[in-house]
Amino acid sequence: MFQNLSDRLSQTLKNVTGRGRLTEDNIKETLREVRMALLEADVALPVIKDFINNVKTAALGSEVSKSLNPGQAFVKIVNDELVKAMGEANEVLNLAAQKPAVVLMAGLQGAGKTTSVAKLSKYLVEREKKKVLVVSADVYRPAAIKQLETLAEEVGVEFFPSSVEQKPIDIVNAAIEHAKIQFFDVLLVDTAGRLHVDESMMDEIKQLHAAITPVETLFVVDAMTGQDAANTAKAFHEALPLTGVILTKADGDARGGAALSIRQITGKPIKFIGMGEKVDALEPFHPDRIASRILGMGDVLSLIEEVERKVDKTKAEQMAKKLQKGKGFDLEDFRDQLVQMKSMGGMMSMMDKLPGMSNLPDNMKDKVNDKQFNQLEAIINSMTPGERQRPDIIKGARKRRIAAGSGTQIQDVNRLLKQFTQMQKMMKKMSGKGGMMKMMKGMKGMMPPGGAGGMGGAGGPGGLGGLGGMFGKK
Repeated sequence: MFQNLSDRLSQTLKNVTGRGRLTEDNIKETLREVRMALLEADVALPVIKDFINNVKTAALGSEVSKSLNPGQAFVKIVNDELVKAMGEANEVLNLAAQKPAVVLMAGLQGAGKTTSVAKLSKYLVEREKKKVLVVSADVYRPAAIKQLETLAEEVGVEFFPSSVEQKPIDIVNAAIEHAKIQFFDVLLVDTAGRLHVDESMMDEIKQLHAAITPVETLFVVDAMTGQDAANTAKAFHEALPLTGVILTKADGDARGGAALSIRQITGKPIKFIGMGEKVDALEPFHPDRIASRILGMGDVLSLIEEVERKVDKTKAEQMAKKLQKGKGFDLEDFRDQLVQMKSMGGMMSMMDKLPGMSNLPDNMKDKVNDKQFNQLEAIINSMTPGERQRPDIIKGARKRRIAAGSGTQIQDVNRLLKQFTQMQKMMKKMSGKGGMMKMMKGMKGMMPPGGAGGMGGAGGPGGLGGLGGMFGKK
């Protein structure tokens, strides 16, 4: 996410951090580079103009000139302006209304509206503990109604049936009545999208909005359309009283123009950001955390929250007890950790949130790609239960059988066994007195400077501890 912008800004700001003092002359070049980085990121021109002016004014202020490290103070100014451009802080959904709280989803065709309804319903059920009903008022695409029904079943929320013969207002009013009778907390309404903003579509959604008076009207927009996303959101806001934006497909957006432009152009906050196709790939939008990631400083808070939410705590406790009793860490345990890592979006998703990861050389990034995880899991799955528990018995004939069964080479099996032996030693150190500190020191030597050594303790002894170090060297 925002890789191009992050690379450009990180390099530009690195050049200014060593300066003894900042003057108008020596920040002029830096500001020119920042402006170019924002232009390449497809940020809207009015946003860039204000951003540069604000940074320049703050950088030449008395606080920076008195600072012991003006270069670092300048980086902080850029960080603060990024946060300000994106909206200061996360703005939560306002669901404090008479039940059901109706949330209307609007947007262009192909922006990911229906998928976002499913993702948001899963988020509200799991994290906000709400009882959610979903309904489709898209009477122009029977496939959209069926898609929402399928997704609702997948995420475990109730779907209110509708058909193309009905009028959108009648569909939603019926859904509201059903939600009242069944004591639903929230009703999410999916609406029809169009390929462009046309009058008939806007008139229809205006009438629907007036009839149902939702507490939230969210505009769903594709991040990959850059500043066009902000302009489209503005056009919708002029027709509808939007309360916020859901930015989808941000995982494929290497530029970041939409995230940096929408708030200033529409005056409306980005409330959620879609980070993938899976139904749990929706996160609250935190401007401070996104700014930190853009500047290569990571997003440790989000990583901690994700680990807390997704790590299987029962398995973590079981493994901790197993280690404390002196029982060895085996390949079954290793496979469990691989599965948990995949549930959090894989190694690259986690590394993206760690400070300094943008500085890792490409050959290091290649060593931790998620295809490796799939290969390791396939190799372990091709072993018998006895082999997983006692890897030392895996010799010549067994290695050939495992390689054939997993579609890999014998050297891949050898590499897994070697890496596993390294991790087994780490876990053994962890089980003793002062184990965590010993393991962290061991991992430090296995990772490159500024690498992911510090992630060893994530989730405790059974919660992904040590996986970062597994790929530090071959």
